[in-house]
Amino acid sequence: MSEVCEEKYFLSYSGVRLPLKLVSPIESESIENRNTYFVASFNDSGLLLKVVKKVYGEVELRHEYSYDDQGQLLEAKITNLDGEVQVVKPRV
Repeated sequence: MSEVCEEKYFLSYSGVRLPLKLVSPIESESIENRNTYFVASFNDSGLLLKVVKKVYGEVELRHEYSYDDQGQLLEAKITNLDGEVQVVKPRV
């Protein structure tokens, strides 16, 4: 997995496919005024590596994505509030 080079903040996501499609970007300064928001980490190629949903400052959900050399999703590791991990691999 490539190293994180940029973090961005979002209000929500749309759709059900992985990786999540994040919508409604917000500035980092405005997260102090939000109860719920998403922190997204991207690599230098713009691939989404990780998404963390924060609710009242606590991590509620985490997605971590792995890609092949062509940028196709290999798997998503999804961790819920209770720390339970589910690994999802896309259908080929």
